[in-house]
Amino acid sequence: MKAIAYSTYGGPDVMEVLELPEPIPTHHQVLIKVVAVGLNPVDAMQRQGRMKMLHPLRFPQIAGNELSGVVVGVGRDVSRFVVGDAVVAHVQNHVSGTLAELVVLEQDLVAMAPRSVAVVNAAALPLAGLAAQQALGPGHLDVQEGERLLVTGGAGGVGLLAIQLAKLAGAHVSATASAQGRQLVEQAGADLSINYREHNSSDVAELFDKVLDLVGLETDRDVFSCVRPGGKVVSLSGPLTPAGIPEEVAGLRRVLIRPVAAAMSRKAKKAARAAGATYDFFFMESDASGLAELGGLVEAGKLKLSIDSTYLLEDFASAFERLESRRAKGKVIIVMPA
Repeated sequence: MKAIAYSTYGGPDVMEVLELPEPIPTHHQVLIKVVAVGLNPVDAMQRQGRMKMLHPLRFPQIAGNELSGVVVGVGRDVSRFVVGDAVVAHVQNHVSGTLAELVVLEQDLVAMAPRSVAVVNAAALPLAGLAAQQALGPGHLDVQEGERLLVTGGAGGVGLLAIQLAKLAGAHVSATASAQGRQLVEQAGADLSINYREHNSSDVAELFDKVLDLVGLETDRDVFSCVRPGGKVVSLSGPLTPAGIPEEVAGLRRVLIRPVAAAMSRKAKKAARAAGATYDFFFMESDASGLAELGGLVEAGKLKLSIDSTYLLEDFASAFERLESRRAKGKVIIVMPA
């Protein structure tokens, strides 16, 4: 089978189309014919080696972290899926990637694809949807009705879904975006769009209860200065904190990483304390039940997917160029061969 993979850490040039053995499902696994793969900033970070402290890769590494596709084979103990089911999935950090013609996954990582959208477009849901859902949910921001939420980087894949989910929770949502992204964040339901090239978040008259940071911060006092005392800042892109180390990172590696994470996040933590707020980082987790819930919202018309652009497999270099330009509005998708 064809797969986009790399055998060393590096830039986009280390990726190539390889011929790899077809995987075979066993026991509780499903074999998925991949229809499309959504790209995410973490894909580039993994390839660059920026994640190797937490999740060292085994080469050759197939790129990609999410997919939409069709089940074409099942293990003998699979009970949730049958051949022909259209599905979506986000893979765990320690398993192989998704940019391949065929992928084998444990059935507990897989959910039915929403039937109201094309299977290709459904590839935009898993990672961005789960990241937004978990960041806004209990244990992290725990956004409540009536609260004022700021989403930085609101026109990206995670941001556009986070805005919609926060509005469904009854929050007042402001989002930072460029002039080009303003229409998208407003269509997603943002009550206020802040052009980050012209204004600071602190220019808004009222303080925010909570902030979802999707662009990265270290000592961004502007963000912390616009959070009320007792407020929360949660980041998917800022400096790692000890509490944000994924559960699967265990043993000696976890012991060694904790002081590194503490040092990385010291300035952000200090800025948060000065504002009377808290700061933390988190990694999203694969969650088939959460993904099924998101798919239900898509089917009900309550959650809309935004696609920036689609590329064929042979044009994967252009797809990653678009992703890494950070100009994409919504998701960049690679469509696999039929």
